[in-house]
Amino acid sequence: QVQLVESGGGLVQAGGSLRLACAASTPTFNDFRLGWFRQAPGKGREFVAAISWSGDRTYYAESVKGRFAISKDNGKNTVYLQMNNLAPEDTAVYYCNADRSLLTVVTADFSSWGQGTQVTVSS
Repeated sequence: QVQLVESGGGLVQAGGSLRLACAASTPTFNDFRLGWFRQAPGKGREFVAAISWSGDRTYYAESVKGRFAISKDNGKNTVYLQMNNLAPEDTAVYYCNADRSLLTVVTADFSSWGQGTQVTVSS
């Protein structure tokens, strides 16, 4: 089980940007595919973005393509989510998670989640 801690959320106006970070405590960070997910009030958790273990492949939900970018720093055991041109519908708690299986990541098939970080976008 990889321990993950999300940070970087906050309150931002529509059109603004935020960068989320997720630090992982594992010596085998390079073995994992990582993903970002979000849960808006009253809704289920949804997939946002994922990145391959090597960092050369990325995957995005249609709703964030062209606005969000996922990246990772293997030296810092950290995955990032750069969010640009934010809209009120992006308001949610954002979570990261990791697995050796890409299918697990893109389907958000995890049994446990961290605390997440709140992102609020005002109109």
